Amino acid sequence: MRLPAWLAQHLAALRALLVLTVLLGLVYPLALVAVGRVPGLGDRADGSIAVDADGRPVGSRLLGQAFTDADGNPVRRYFQSRPSAAGEGYDPTATAASNLGPENLDLLNLVCARSRQVGALEGVDGRRPYCTDDGVGAVLGVFHRDGLTGPVTRVVSVNQTGTPFLATYGGVTVESATAGEDYVAAGAVIVPVRGDAPDHPAVPADAVTASGSGLDPHISVAYARLQAPRVARERSLDEAAVRRLINRYTTGRVLGFMGEPAVNVLELNLALDAPR
Repeated sequence: MRLPAWLAQHLAALRALLVLTVLLGLVYPLALVAVGRVPGLGDRADGSIAVDADGRPVGSRLLGQAFTDADGNPVRRYFQSRPSAAGEGYDPTATAASNLGPENLDLLNLVCARSRQVGALEGVDGRRPYCTDDGVGAVLGVFHRDGLTGPVTRVVSVNQTGTPFLATYGGVTVESATAGEDYVAAGAVIVPVRGDAPDHPAVPADAVTASGSGLDPHISVAYARLQAPRVARERSLDEAAVRRLINRYTTGRVLGFMGEPAVNVLELNLALDAPR
């Protein structure tokens, strides 16, 4: 007996539903779980959870984290991670960059402030080109008589409400800024001033800029070596021993030629905490 068309269509849809449920609801997920059990992949599939000497989970080797106290200050006996713009910092649910461009004044101020802070923490010169000594962008708002051209009539240090980093510019006395004033809208030409900072700052770039994801668990070898004297001093260790640990937890370039060698901060700090 031939089934009515409407019933045949419903039975075909039911068969398709059952087949797809088995394939996509059972076979496919189980296949992915099986792939995740392949030697070499299992740890990553489980989140690469790291544990301390007492066996307590302390983080993931794949995700950066802060090594700071309750007030947000760096814990001096630990290596510090790269800055993060993901949520409140290293938040996997809000992974993102700041999306600030290289000419953004907020980004420049952030980089300058971080460089000054890292320099103070590590006892090195924290100056950078286009940064003032007090840790903001060395940027002037220059007003010209004819708009964008002509003699300079007024100059403002747009990031400083206190004493300007420069006394005069173009023969005009530099003014301090007024909080909340938009000098660009008022017709100022923004002029960055390089200053006398070294061409190669003592504080590496990854110490003052966040990664694209905000979750990078690594820092550069240069940044790790910059922190080695402080960590050795705080732990009463030989600096050479700390440098050997840095070398042990340094990973090479991807496939031998992509990127730069990097140091996993969590693994390095766990090694420092391990019983000796």
